[in-house]
Formats: sequence, C-alpha cells, structure tokens
Amino acid sequence: MQRFILAGTGSGVGKTTFTIGIMRALMKRGLTVQGFKCGPDYIDPTYHTAVTNRASRNIDSFMMSHDVVRAIVARASADADVAVIEGVMGFYDGKSPLSNEGSAAHISEITKSPVILIVNAASMARSVAAIVKGFQMLDENSNIVGVIANQLGSKGHFEIVKTAIEKECGIPVIGYLLKEAVPKIPSRHLGLVPAIERGDLDSYFDKLATAIEETVDIEQLLEITKAQSIAVSASIFDEQPQLQKVHIAVAKDAAFNFYYEENLELLRANGAILHFFSPLQNEKVPTAAQGLYIGGGFPEEFADQLAKNEGTKQSVRAAIERGLPTLAECGGFMYLTEEIINRQGHTYPMLGVIPGRVRMQTKLAALGYREITGMAGNFFMSEEDSAKGHEFHYSSYEGEHASPAFFSKGRFRAQKEGYLQKNLVAGYTHFHFASNPQIVKNWLAACLEVQQ
Repeated sequence: MQRFILAGTGSGVGKTTFTIGIMRALMKRGLTVQGFKCGPDYIDPTYHTAVTNRASRNIDSFMMSHDVVRAIVARASADADVAVIEGVMGFYDGKSPLSNEGSAAHISEITKSPVILIVNAASMARSVAAIVKGFQMLDENSNIVGVIANQLGSKGHFEIVKTAIEKECGIPVIGYLLKEAVPKIPSRHLGLVPAIERGDLDSYFDKLATAIEETVDIEQLLEITKAQSIAVSASIFDEQPQLQKVHIAVAKDAAFNFYYEENLELLRANGAILHFFSPLQNEKVPTAAQGLYIGGGFPEEFADQLAKNEGTKQSVRAAIERGLPTLAECGGFMYLTEEIINRQGHTYPMLGVIPGRVRMQTKLAALGYREITGMAGNFFMSEEDSAKGHEFHYSSYEGEHASPAFFSKGRFRAQKEGYLQKNLVAGYTHFHFASNPQIVKNWLAACLEVQQ
C-alpha cells in the first residue's frame, strides 16, 4: 500500500501547498489518490477533494478511537492507489504539550504510515540538519523517511541543505521549492478560502504540480513510502439495512459546508436518508424531512444574501417550530440568531429562532478541542452521554445563555454552552459523531418519535 504523511516542522511551512501539488502530480501519473487530513480542520480537506475528485477524510486521534482512525483510512483508501495524509501544525503538535495525542505523529504511529517532513530552510544551511535530527530523536516511533525543504534561495542552497541532512540524519532529501516558486493560496479569517467558492481550480492545481515536479522527486517519494495495509473487519460505519429509514435535511452550500464526511456516513449507516438543500439558493427544507442539520461554514461572508432569502428562512423556522429535531453547529447556530453584525458594523437579520445576535471580530474568539456532556432535555445528548468536538470561530454571541444545550470542557475553560429549546440543539461546537455513535442513534430515534 502506498500511504504517507506530509508533516511539517510547524504551521505555515507549506504542508497544504505540497499536499495538493503532490496529489495532482500523482494523478498525472494515472494514480487514484485518496486524501486525509490530520485534525479537525474543514478547509484543507475541501482542497483535497477538489484535487482528487474524492471526498477527503479527517482523522483525529483525540476525537476518535484508534480503531476508528484505522477504519476510516482503510475504508476510504481501499480502492485507491495511494493515500496522502496532510499533517496538522507541527509534526508533534496536538492536544497536549506532554504527549502526541491529536498530532500527526500520533496518526503516523496508529496507521503505521511513513512520514515526509517539510522544513522551512530559509536563512539556514547546516542548521536545518539539527532541526530534522531533533524531530527524529524526540520520539523513537517518528518514522520520518524523507525530507522536503521549502523557501530556498537557490539550487545551490538546496545542495548544501541536502548534503547536511543526509549526512547527519541518514534519510534522503527528496526535493525542494524556491521562495515564491508557486502562487500563494488566498486566505481569510478562518484560513484557506474554501475551494467550493473558487470555481474551477484545475489550472491552479496543474501549475502547482508542474512546479513541484521540477524540484521534487516523485518517483523517489513513492519508493520510500510503501506502508503496511490496514486490516479492518466490522466498524461503526457498516450500514444496518434493517433499521427504519429517517429523512434528514442537510443545509449544504458555500455558506454551510463544514461537515465531517464520517458524520454523514454514520447518519446513513444508522438509517438516515440525507436530503441536501441550499439556503444561498433560497431553497426550502425538503418536505420529506423528519430532522434538520445545519452545519458550520461562512454565513457571515454571505450574510446579505442569506438575509434576503425569505423562502429558506421561513421554511427553516417552520421546520423547527413543527418540532423537527435540529442540530445547528457554529455557522448554523449563527444563522438561527436574530442578526449577524460583520466587521464593518453592518447588521443582517437572520432567522430569530435563537434570541440574541452574533458579532464578527478580528480576534480569534475560540479555538480548541472540546469534551461535551449533554444537559437535561437534550434529545441529541442526554446527561449520561458525552462526545468530543472542536471549536474555531471569530465571532461572539451576544445574548442570554438562559437555556444551555450542553456542558463543554476545553483546555482553558469548562462551562455551560449552546442553546436548547424543545427539539433544537445549537452552539458553536462542531461535534464528531464517531466520538460517540450513540448520539446519532439518539437523534434518529427522536425524529421517529416526533413523526409518530
């Protein structure tokens, strides 16, 4: 099996650039490529999907058990020629400074995947070898099999770096990129601009692949990254056809597209039939819907259009008022409040289902993993249920927290959060259903109960 992790010495070192460029270079060789992303990020997988034409998957050793991580990798890459896993932050960065949990290093160990370490070699020569050596020595299970150097000044600079690393670290340096060798990917407050907004990216991907092929040895990359196949028997993603079917409406477009693929698969595995609709296109909640899912995204970037689309707004309000069990995460939560205020101070009326408003800000409001426990009356999570998720947003909620939906614990805080009203559960936290598949069963059971 061809499978490898493209890890970095830190954030901003070029992981995504190399990942999507190498993916396209491999596809030009006739290979079927399956993408994965370490950690909870939604945006990088969007690029993977756009490049490979296959849904990229998140794998996270904090939010998922080791068996679930292996199952996701094995299932998604079963019909692929090569699996490319993009790391997160620095190679060893995860949930805690004291362990590898949640890091690319942990994913490498769990999946037995070789690692290509990307290092920013700007303004360094032999010192780069010390950095690589440190990454090798911090953990004996690091499995770093090769290096790519980024931000070099010249080919001569590369030869110096290559010589130092290969002598001191005993692994090959398989390529490099010069400074400004490839066009930069635009960014905004939540990171890379989602590919879903940018239309046809093929020309960009091809330029990136061509630039990388000129200075990265793709054949050597494939030679040094052969990995053991992952054997998985039964898993939580296996469909159970005997279950009663439940129709779930899912808001999905450029404004709402932050959904873990495995969340949708777990819904389907437990009997859900998903019906997608677009608030941006003023589409109504499908009439067959027995439940409603409004995920995260960028409602603030499309606030003007969302505010004008009364057809969708009235339809969603009516569905919630009828008692459809509804989960609204982050962007979905924002959409259900009275209004969104953007950074310029402009106010856009939203649905008004949740009292209060959301204000965008330039400073990051929340970032990190969450351990979540349900509150009394929560159809999705009872007080006995717990799950894991992630929070990442630049907005703040201004309103009364009179009816919290769950108790959320992060590294620096523990508090009641979200909004609970009858069959509506909403809040900033993005849940990963694989952290506790019971919450999916709870949701679908509530949908059937309301129908009956």
